[in-house]
Amino acid sequence: MVVKESQVLGTFYGDESFPVEWADGEKELFWVLDDLHCPNPLSPLYFDLGGWWLTCDHMFRRFGTPFACDWIAKNVNGYLYTAAIPADPSVRAEANEYQARYVPRVPHDPEHAATIGAYLGFVLPHYAANFLDWWRERLRPEIERNFAYLDGYDTENASLVELAVLLEDAIDIHDRHWKIHWMLNFAQFSATMALNATIEEVKGAGDPALVGRLQSSIDDRNWDSIEALWRMKEEIKGDSDLRTAFAGDTAADIVRALEDGERRLAFLRDRLEPYQQEFGYKAIWSHELSFPTWRESPAPILEAVRGYLETDYDYPAAIGAVKADLESAVAELMDSVPEGEGRGRLQQSLDLSLKMNPLTPDHHFYIDQGTNARLRLVAIAIGRKLVEAGLVDHPEDVVYLHYNELRVLTANPEAFDPRPVVSERRDERERQALIRPPEWIGTASEDALAFPYLSLWGFPEKFHRKPPEKVDEVHGLAASPGVVEGTAHYVASLDEFDQVKEGEILVCQMTNPAWVVLFTKIAGLVTDAGGVASHPAVVAREFGIPAVVGTSIATERIKSGDRVRVNGTSGVVEVLR
Repeated sequence: MVVKESQVLGTFYGDESFPVEWADGEKELFWVLDDLHCPNPLSPLYFDLGGWWLTCDHMFRRFGTPFACDWIAKNVNGYLYTAAIPADPSVRAEANEYQARYVPRVPHDPEHAATIGAYLGFVLPHYAANFLDWWRERLRPEIERNFAYLDGYDTENASLVELAVLLEDAIDIHDRHWKIHWMLNFAQFSATMALNATIEEVKGAGDPALVGRLQSSIDDRNWDSIEALWRMKEEIKGDSDLRTAFAGDTAADIVRALEDGERRLAFLRDRLEPYQQEFGYKAIWSHELSFPTWRESPAPILEAVRGYLETDYDYPAAIGAVKADLESAVAELMDSVPEGEGRGRLQQSLDLSLKMNPLTPDHHFYIDQGTNARLRLVAIAIGRKLVEAGLVDHPEDVVYLHYNELRVLTANPEAFDPRPVVSERRDERERQALIRPPEWIGTASEDALAFPYLSLWGFPEKFHRKPPEKVDEVHGLAASPGVVEGTAHYVASLDEFDQVKEGEILVCQMTNPAWVVLFTKIAGLVTDAGGVASHPAVVAREFGIPAVVGTSIATERIKSGDRVRVNGTSGVVEVLR
């Protein structure tokens, strides 16, 4: 692929601090650091099996997108970079999947991008109008059937060969679910874009903050999980024996206390274990295989409940406030529009977009979290068998093996000694964690920056943003309006969740649904990653918390204990010290 020199806005091909190895055709692409999903160094097994990028070619082919035909991944010094492949026959690039090289599909016809857009425009409204019904009646039941199969499998008593085949089943299910994800995502994306376009036609330039408020959801699995935690909190609050049990210093102390006495055992059996079964298929970083799920350990759940007790979190008030703000945003959008054709078109676009809102948290629950978690659990089940066979020291060691290494080892335990391999890769991953990877590599061009999905990572704004003139300022994207001043608390891991105090400003790389428990106590949010439609931005707006996202440098510039002022309207964070 040849990028016109007039279109090139910048290049970065690596340097001494961040060397990059390039294959043919890669330098011409625009590669974005995926700190949105994978802010940490990748485990070998996760990258080999593939993440969200795995089935993007299916999405682009199915919808007939003129702006891309595939989305490929590259592991650079342990970090995930992805690039959209233009629908251009001249593109010559390679990609990796299941430890195998493949060539991304590009059209033969040089006029494809210019002509296929008509098909996209033809089918997209049909997806937007009908996808919610397809999701409820056909696609979500399919996912739930697959979950029932994986969850019901007796991995403890299965043989190694049975688990090896189960892993392939889990991989196939993972692949299928991500195809559903991209159908859902693009259908919802189209509904949102249609609303934005109608607002601009009927009212002129729209208010991004108002559009963001219109994306709030009040009926989804994320709120269901929060309500279930709140109900546990209310039960404990009204029971002195349970309150005593939750006075332990650590989650382990609480578990031990809950195992003492019939009333406490009943809480474990009737509340905690069912919550793990229904809502425990998630981890602090869902897009990985190396982080334990809540299904495996109840510690995050217990810490969340204890946090709810400390703040006396009021779920009815919280969900009521989100509902009231959504109703207010709808009124604000519609009240000034006179009766007539324009108002009718705006109402129709608004109704369709609002109907799709629950799909964002729900696809996180079923796919980003639920599907990835179950893939991990099957891999860990194999790891336990390898521990029993004396081949590895810990079940989690399997994530440091490559896909085909794991398969060879299960078939032939004498093929190689995995212990030194795992030890070396653990050490390498720890070294990689000290690297500050650049936000993009390769070639930045006008066409590349126009790729619609890059807004989730804060582009093109991030590319054009100038460094702050003041050293005590951090600039990002205005994600949730309002101004708040408070004490910053930097959180890097799940173990630190219980250290966050009510009213503090959360500073972190990125959030996902496992972090939502913190939103019930924080007063503001600042992230390195994300755009105005990313998870931290959407959830901050739902909770009414001022937020600035996509700063790139917040976790580097802001330390725990710093006094900061977060302006979620302007996108500026002042470090007051």
